[in-house]
Parts: sequence; C-alpha cells; structure tokens
Amino acid sequence: MKNSNKFNILVCILAAQSAYASAESFAQCAKIFRNNDVERLKCFDNAASPAPVISQPVARAPHEDDEYLAPTMLTTPMTKRSYLTRAWNLDDMTSHDESKLGRLIPHRQSYLLISKTNKVNNLPASPAAGHTTLVSNDLDALEAKFQLSFKADIGSQKDIDFLDFKTLRVWGAYTQQSNWQVLNARNSSPFRETNYEPELIATLGTGSASGLKLVNLGFAHQSNGHRVPESRSWNRVYVQGGWEWNDSMSILARGWYRIPEKPLQDDNPDIEAYVGLADLVARWEPADKSQATVLLLRNNLRLGQNRGFVQFDWSMPIALGNASRLHAQVTSGFGESLIDYNHRQNTFGLGFSFREW
Repeated sequence: MKNSNKFNILVCILAAQSAYASAESFAQCAKIFRNNDVERLKCFDNAASPAPVISQPVARAPHEDDEYLAPTMLTTPMTKRSYLTRAWNLDDMTSHDESKLGRLIPHRQSYLLISKTNKVNNLPASPAAGHTTLVSNDLDALEAKFQLSFKADIGSQKDIDFLDFKTLRVWGAYTQQSNWQVLNARNSSPFRETNYEPELIATLGTGSASGLKLVNLGFAHQSNGHRVPESRSWNRVYVQGGWEWNDSMSILARGWYRIPEKPLQDDNPDIEAYVGLADLVARWEPADKSQATVLLLRNNLRLGQNRGFVQFDWSMPIALGNASRLHAQVTSGFGESLIDYNHRQNTFGLGFSFREW
C-alpha cells in the first residue's frame, strides 16, 4: 500500500511539472505571437504535444582512412590516428566485407604538374644491344607530369605474434607516372614516357605507438611499355621499414635486390649503378595540416662513382575542396623517369596534388 501511495505521489509531481511547463509555454505563445493567429496556434499545438524523443547518434563502422577514431560515442575522447597508421591500416580499421577486396586508397603521392627540365634527353641510350635511340626525339623542356598511385588490401591476419609483429596485411598496389609533351604541337603533343609499376606488398605491424611501426616485404615490376630501342624494365624484391614520431614525422627506408634477367632480355643492365639500391622517404606535416613536405632520397651506395636522386615535394591546402592541394616539386639527379635512368637533370614542377593521407 505504501509503495502504491509513493507511486501516485510521483505521478502527481510529474503531472504538475508538465502542467506548469505547459502553462508557461502557453503564456509565452500568447505573448510572442499576439498579432499572428496562425503562428500562435502552431505554438500552442507544440506546447501541448509530448516532449520529443531525442535520438542518440548512430555510430557508423570505422574507416581505415579516418584521421580520428571514436571507440564509444559521447563517452570516450577521440583518438588521433597517425599518418603511417592510416596509410597502412595498422590498427585494422577495415570497413569492407572480408570476403572481398578492399577499396582503393592512396599509396604514393598523386599529382598533376607543369614541369621544366634543365637538360632534355633527346637521345636516350642503354648499354644493352640495340637500345640506343639514333634519331633525336625533338622534345620540349616544358611538359606536363602526373602521377596516379593507389593500393587495396587483399588479405589480413590479426594477432599473429610472430617475431614481435602483431598484424599481417597483404596489399596490391599500382603507381603510374606519365610525362606528356602537351605543348609540343609540332610533334602532335606525344606522351614522352609512362612508367607502370604494380606491386605486391606484405605489411607486418609492430603495434608500437612510436618508433618502428611496420616492415614491408614487397615485389615490384616497373616498365615503360616502349619497344626497342627505348624499352626499359626491371623487377625487384625489397624490404622496407617504417618509423614515426610525434604523429608529424615519419620515415620509410627501403633496400632492394634486382631479380637477374638473361642478358638478351635485359633492357638496362646497369640500372642499379644509377637508380641505386635503396631509397628513403621522409614526410613531415604539422598538427594544423597547414602544409606537408616529402623528401625522397635514392642512392647506389657506392663510394666510387656515387650516384643518386633527390626529390622534394611541398604542398598546402587550397580553397578548391578537401581533395586538392597546391603542389611544388624539385628533383635533381638520375632516374627522374625510367627512360632517363642514366640521364642527369634538374626539374621544377608546379601544380596540384590530390587525395593524400
């Protein structure tokens, strides 16, 4: 009996509060819409209606390219995902059906530039038999240069616990770089060079918050699709380590071994002497994302006849949407493209880069 009385008292209190709120609302409606019968009637209807039910936000499945990750809605502070974590999905934030291929995501930089060289390679040559161009190509120093690069994960394994590695993910990647003589109308504006580079990459994640975060084991084929005498191609297997500090600085260092070819099938037998045996990519982007810089260093690791290549890319957001950035690029050395693997030059390019981690 006592519980019933308490319940009745509670109902009365809630009813009184509701009635008081309704009376207050009616008074406000009459005061505000004194000279507007239509709006006053709408206001009265809203005041007499039950309080609306506020729905909670529905959490969507996390995406591997999310920069911030909220494990529990409204209760847990958002966790920032670092560059290497996003680029290689080290925290396994997949959002696709595991029975299917993953969606395409950025691999290397993608950009469109107008580029100028200080030394045109009109007569590309290679020591391979029959691989020397005999007639000048009549090229312009100014041309368009663009690169498209993406990858998709094709399989993963969690909690592997192998040699201090925690995760394994396999990627299929593709990069295409093209040099287009867009202003060379006298020669029908040809594509001077296009390099095709498919890769198969196995990423081992350490699970570390900083320092060494991943090791990549990869196979890469690169070719330019030309016929002799301008055909160039090679195959490599490589090991690459990835380090990161302070969520703004990352380094990817890679060394490779060229898979030998038969002498009669080798388009460029001395390519390692120019393009080298290793490369390093250092990336820096401040927390406010006001700019991003990427430095590529490539070297043949020889004390005598040391050769290499340097490429510096700088980009900053522009007011053309979230996917585009103003982009500047400076290069110096051997191997700016595959046909130029043994040609030394300096280039400067300015244009736009697109979706990047």
